[in-house]
Amino acid sequence: MRIKALLGLLTVVLLAGCSTFHKLTTAGQQITFTDSKPAAECQLLGEVTGTQSNWLSGNGGEGSSIRGAANDLRNKAAAMGGNMIYGASSSPSQNLLASFVPLDSKMVGQVYKCP
Repeated sequence: MRIKALLGLLTVVLLAGCSTFHKLTTAGQQITFTDSKPAAECQLLGEVTGTQSNWLSGNGGEGSSIRGAANDLRNKAAAMGGNMIYGASSSPSQNLLASFVPLDSKMVGQVYKCP
């Protein structure tokens, strides 16, 4: 009985960690990344964070995780009304388990609306 309860709990924990890959929306496809400071006529809309969790999702390594985080970032920037992301940086989440298995990635950038 105890083993069944532990297996049930383990299954719930593992399923709760599963995620789907962030797909790029049509609006997100219009967002561009830049490393150059946007022109003065561009309006800063704010900072946004995109994340991609890959715990047991089967979406393949760190590159896929970063791509999912970038898609999430672009989708969120589009939802804010922006068309450019400046200074995007990425990093895998840092926690004890992530030191053994990368669980998710995060990408942060400033969203601008430029004419």
